Amino acid sequence: MPSDKTTKAPLSLKIAATAGLLFLHLPILLIFVYAFTTEDKSYQWPPPGLTLKWLGVTWNRPDVWEALSLSVRVAAVSTVIAVVLGSFCAAAVARTRFFGRETISLLVILPIALPGIITGIALRSAFNIADIPYSIWTIVLGHATFCVVVVYNNAVARFRRTSGSLIEASMDLGANGFQTLRHVILPNIGTALLAGGMLAFALSFDEVIVTTFTAGQQSTLPIWMLEELVRPRQRPVTNVVAMVVVLVTFLPILGAYYLTRDGDRIAGHGK
Repeated sequence: MPSDKTTKAPLSLKIAATAGLLFLHLPILLIFVYAFTTEDKSYQWPPPGLTLKWLGVTWNRPDVWEALSLSVRVAAVSTVIAVVLGSFCAAAVARTRFFGRETISLLVILPIALPGIITGIALRSAFNIADIPYSIWTIVLGHATFCVVVVYNNAVARFRRTSGSLIEASMDLGANGFQTLRHVILPNIGTALLAGGMLAFALSFDEVIVTTFTAGQQSTLPIWMLEELVRPRQRPVTNVVAMVVVLVTFLPILGAYYLTRDGDRIAGHGK
């Protein structure tokens, strides 16, 4: 029988892991520090002093609220579209057999594998050819192209781990398609869809490259931050907004992790 004992990691491995974590997250922690600095024109280390005034300044900036509102609306609509289309694609690929199935699966995943600038240029060219004016909907269409992939990956993995005999048993017992969807399929894939939707929201909320090509004159929160860095007025305000973006994107990712970490424990799995 396999032993449940775990060996202690060597000191060198612990040091390497700590160094890797610091390399990844120390710059993010600096953003939090500079959001409270008393210096408003340059970055100094250590900061000359700390203050809470920039939170109030940021709160009273209407341009920040406009950008935040646009980002939330775009992310919400993009997530809804991604959940619907991603779950349908996942169901078709995981539960049916047809010619070209693997090709379709590859094409669904392709947008997130391509560099964002290619997707942005392609979308901008398509909008110009179709004479579509830039608006919130052009941003939503751009974000939905890669948000669908996130939901699809979560859903198709859960579909493949869910026993098909459950659906067959439901049909044999007289349940119609809607009842099977409600009482059998959704309870098994619900957390995967929710996790995929949360990841899609986080991905859409902090997207910059595709948004640059599809937003026109509008500014989502990441675009607003980019413009403020190029033409700064109050640097700490940008850091306060960056801190908010970190928190807004971190919470959905954390929630998605906890929702899917036990994804192998599916009803009917292995039967």
